[in-house]
Parts: sequence; structure tokens; C-alpha cells
Amino acid sequence: MRLLTRAAAASTLAATALLAPSTAAHAAALTCGGSAAPAFGTAAPDASLNAKFTSYGNSNALLDDWTGGDSTYSVKLPDGRTVFGFSDTFLGKVNADGSRPLTVADGGTTPFVNNTFVVRSAGGSLTGTAHGGTAANPTALLPPSDASHVYWAGDMTVNGSEIQQPYREYKVGSGDLNVTWDRNVLARFSTSDLNRPTSVTSLPSATGVMWGSALLRDGGYTYVYGTEDLGSGGKHMYVARVAGTDLRGTWSYLAAGGTWSASEAAAVEVLGGVSNEFSVSKRGNFYILLTQDTKDAFSAQIDTYLSCSPAGPFTGEKTVYNTPEGGPFGSYGDGDVYTYNAHAHASLTTANNLVVSYNVNSLDTTQGPTKDVYRDVSIYRPRFVDVPVAG
Repeated sequence: MRLLTRAAAASTLAATALLAPSTAAHAAALTCGGSAAPAFGTAAPDASLNAKFTSYGNSNALLDDWTGGDSTYSVKLPDGRTVFGFSDTFLGKVNADGSRPLTVADGGTTPFVNNTFVVRSAGGSLTGTAHGGTAANPTALLPPSDASHVYWAGDMTVNGSEIQQPYREYKVGSGDLNVTWDRNVLARFSTSDLNRPTSVTSLPSATGVMWGSALLRDGGYTYVYGTEDLGSGGKHMYVARVAGTDLRGTWSYLAAGGTWSASEAAAVEVLGGVSNEFSVSKRGNFYILLTQDTKDAFSAQIDTYLSCSPAGPFTGEKTVYNTPEGGPFGSYGDGDVYTYNAHAHASLTTANNLVVSYNVNSLDTTQGPTKDVYRDVSIYRPRFVDVPVAG
């Protein structure tokens, strides 16, 4: 099951166990510019958004539409539409019992592609899936350079009349989890034609940092956050920035002593224990880093950190939600199901509420229709959560 192996490998990379102990600080509460830190309330599932994606995924109105995917970034366009960016994506039909047919690669009818968009109208309805190829033969928005590579999505930003989105290119080997990061690229899409990029260009990649884990526009810059994934050595956050909103501009990197350097090699680690995907958002004088905790194996914890600067340091780790789906005691009662790559959505967040998504997947290696992601379409779909915030 070649393509599903890639999906499982991608998700495992995103949720790799980091066995170092927690380093959460217990210092006095942070203040920024004289303001007290924001307070987070009790998080709960966003019933409306979850229902919209369930209804859209199950509709069978078209058979080249989204029925499940991961990554789940988003950006709001000037015309009011919201575009969700997904990595590995199931298209096609959902059966009446909530299962899906096997993928084309496994001898079935379900298309499976490595990146897509789902569009939400200004009125809030999910209106369509953007992919490459044709309705009869859909392909990824960014087709791989060859059969041994895939592109997985990074965060998204708007520059004038275009979406700019970093992607990570991975090389896929012969083993189940033999997936190796290769390089970063930038794809640009016209907001009037989301089905094909206008250009794909290289991004900095010399140091092994996967740039594009999160993007933030602030103070005349676009901050670009990246993850260095060292396997058993942990996952570490780095920060770069570019003046303005065009990621093709000149990058500088947060270096020692809080300086900015033109050399990618000078970039210094800001924080450990982050995920391959996360978010940084601004609230008043504070910057909120939200990430799935990766200091423990397949952690269900979604944590926040705070800073007075978009470049950190980020402190005050706080768990704001524990995902209920994963592990043998989770809502699926299946030891193979796990959750990963949580981030907040600036496109959906309101004054008193952070809207957060996380992904659900399974390590099940069963062959055939009883495999978790075939027998139950809900397993490979994001969940949305509301995190109340005040201050």
C-alpha cells in the first residue's frame, strides 16, 4: 500500500517520540509592555467547524473532492474566502457505512494525492477542492519531481493577489518509514486560480531546517519559523524573517545574542520540543506559540508558550487541551490511532477565542479494507477546537 505508507510515514515524522524530560518553566508570570499575560480557558471541540468538514467530506457531491487529509493550514483571502492547505489527501467516495474504497494504488477507486486546497466561502460554506490534473485523474497541486519524492505543505500567507506557501520536499525510500527531508521550496498561487502554482522556487535549505512550520506577519516583517528534526535528538525551533510580505525577499536569521544574520548557518535554536507544524500568533503585546508537545511519545498535549517578541524566548509552557482520540484508551479504543501537528488559525480566530486544529491518523499496517483509514473515514480528518483566551 505504497501511498498510504507515505501518509503513515509523514505522520510518524510529525509525531516522533522525544524522550527528554519536560523543561517547562515555573518562573513568575510573564509581563510584556506592562500587560499581564493572556489567560486560557477550558478548550472544547468546535462543533460547527467539525460538522462542516464532516458534511463536506461525506457528501459525495463530486468524486474528486476532499474526504480526509492532514496538515490543515489556512489563510484568509482579501475577498473573504478562506483556503485550507492540506498535505496527504484522500479524494473520492465515502461509503454509506463511513468507510472508503481502497486507493487507486491498492487496486481501488480512491484518489490519494500529496497536497490540496479546500476553499471556504466568505459565508462559511466549504465550496470545493483544488488539486492538479483533472476530475477523472486528480494529482497533487505540486506534483513531485519524480516518483521517489513528495511535497508536504507548510503554512500560508497572502502577498498581494497571490498565496505564498512553503512546501517541504521529501525523498521516499523502500521501507515503511523511510522518508527523508530533502529541501524547502516556495509555491505561489494566484487567488483567481488555485489549481496550479504560478511558480515553484527554492527556499533556504542548507542547514536541515524545515522552514515554513509557521508564518507570522508583524512589524513590517514576515517571520518564518522552522523545525529541525533530529529524531532521537529532538525537534528544535528556528526563526528567520523577510521584510514585507514576499517570501522571495532576502532572509535574515535569528543568531546568537538576539542579532539577525544573513547566514542561515548562524541561526540558533529558540526552543525544543516543538512539532513539525505549529503556529505563532500575536495578541496585544504577547506572542503565542501553540504546538503539539513532542517531548513525550505521541503526546496528546497541545501546549502554549508566551513571548514578548516574535523571535522569543518562549516560556511558560501550558497545556490547553488533551486530544481524546489517540491510544488504547482514546475515543477510538485503538492503540494505533494518534494525534499530531496542532496549530492555531489566524484566519478563524476571534477576539476571545483561538481556533486550533490537529490531525488524527493511525499506524495500522493492515492490508485491505479493514485498515483504519479505510474502515473509518473520520480517522484521517482534522479536529477543530476552541480555546477561550482573555487578556
